[in-house]
Amino acid sequence: MKDKSYRVALGGIVSALCLVTMFLAGIITPLYIVLPLIAGMLLLLIVEEVSISWSMLTYISVSLLSLFITADKEAALLFIMLFGHYPMLRFYLQRIKVKALRLMLKLAVFNACALGFFYVTVYIFGIRQMIEDMNDFGKYGGIVLLVLCNFIFLLYDFNLDVVYNVYIKRIMPKFKRKR
Repeated sequence: MKDKSYRVALGGIVSALCLVTMFLAGIITPLYIVLPLIAGMLLLLIVEEVSISWSMLTYISVSLLSLFITADKEAALLFIMLFGHYPMLRFYLQRIKVKALRLMLKLAVFNACALGFFYVTVYIFGIRQMIEDMNDFGKYGGIVLLVLCNFIFLLYDFNLDVVYNVYIKRIMPKFKRKR
C-alpha cells in the first residue's frame, strides 16, 4: 500500500489534469464529448495505483469542481453521469467471466446513465436543444441517437482497455525500474 502523501499527491495531479480537460471542454466546444472521455480515462491511474475508493473521491471532487469551472455544463454532466464513474465500475464488471453477460451489463449501465443524463439535462437544467437535435433525425431521432451513443460507449470501453494495457505493460515498468 502506498503511503498517504503519495495517494494525496497522485489524486491532486490527476484531479488537476481532469479539471484542465474539463475546462478545455468549454473553450474547444467541438470536443465537448471527447474531453470528458479523456478525463474519465485519467481516473484509471488512480484505480490502478491507489484504490477504487480513492478514485471515487477523486471522481467526486472533479465532478463538483467541474460544475463550477467548466463553461459547458453539458460536458460536466457527461463526465458526472456517463464517463467519470465508469472506469471504477468497469473494474468490477471486468470480473464477470461470461463475455455476453458482461457486455449486456455494461450496455445496461450505460443506457440507464444515458437516459438519466438526458432527463437531467432537459428537465432539470432546461437545455431543450437536445430535443430539437433529436428531431433532426426524424421521428426516430431518440433511438438513432441512443444507438450512436452506444457505439461511442463501446469505443470508450475498448479504449479504456487499450489505455489500461499500455499503462500496465509500457509505462508502469519504466517507473518501477527507476526506484
